[in-house]
Amino acid sequence: MADEPQIILGIDPGSRITGFGIIKIEGARREYMGSGCIRTEGTVFADKLKQIYDGVTEVITQYKPSLFAIEQCFVSKNVASTIKLAHARTAAIIAALNHNLEIGEYSPRQIKQSVAGYGNAEKVQVQHMVCTILKLNATPQADAADALAIAITHADILQSLVAMNYKELGIHGMSHSHYR
Repeated sequence: MADEPQIILGIDPGSRITGFGIIKIEGARREYMGSGCIRTEGTVFADKLKQIYDGVTEVITQYKPSLFAIEQCFVSKNVASTIKLAHARTAAIIAALNHNLEIGEYSPRQIKQSVAGYGNAEKVQVQHMVCTILKLNATPQADAADALAIAITHADILQSLVAMNYKELGIHGMSHSHYR
């Protein structure tokens, strides 16, 4: 049985800069498709949320992902920043839901653990591992690299779930990159 390729859109949300990263997975293989940043302009916060929504919608329309992964909110000492981050996440999630995408959410610690092997890894370590895993010649901008790390984490989790499912069914030696 051949593995069906999946396209995963990873999002690193932010009210000023929202990173996105797109990878294609087929079995254990991860292939870089694209990445970048949605940079909001202006001072009206509602307008920034619309720019995030529109930007994520544009990325979804261009790359046609079947899966969507986003970083969970973390509570910082600055409550206002946490609330803005939550709103930015919501704008991106609504764009994904409007395109009927399955959504995975991961904590910063889970992402670092998955990509760098250490839950307290530094940003530079995560960026290096993203380049290594995806065989990139250049390091993407920080927010885009974080979004790629989120997509890689989603791929790893899905692969683990599929492997566990096959094991429970008594099927050994098979891999499948598709889990619903």
